[in-house]
Amino acid sequence: MFYIVESSKSFYEANLDLGPVVERLGFVIVHRQDLGETLQRRGIELDEDCQVHEVINYRYAADLLNIDMRFSLGCPWRIAVFTENGATKIGIARPPALAAALGDHAELARLAAEVEAKLILIVDETR
Repeated sequence: MFYIVESSKSFYEANLDLGPVVERLGFVIVHRQDLGETLQRRGIELDEDCQVHEVINYRYAADLLNIDMRFSLGCPWRIAVFTENGATKIGIARPPALAAALGDHAELARLAAEVEAKLILIVDETR
């Protein structure tokens, strides 16, 4: 369901380094949200850091949505950079898990696997 790796980088460095890798591998960051900061502005403390990057490859997104619009529930894809017990981690939810939940469609599964491979490359190269 998830692919999560530990990074040797600080939380700040991992977030900074993610953008160029995303772009080099054919995706764009359409939104960033610092969840810790968002919660803090509402008076809620979070003991760990967490920033979520919503990324998309427009061609993959269009192809997947043309097969099944329910894939919009998992698109754009989210890459989270977070801390856990002092360690920086980077992770994704695996797109094939959503594709499998939508039914038995070979092309949807194939495309979701391609997206997953690219997202894992992004995570691994950023770590």
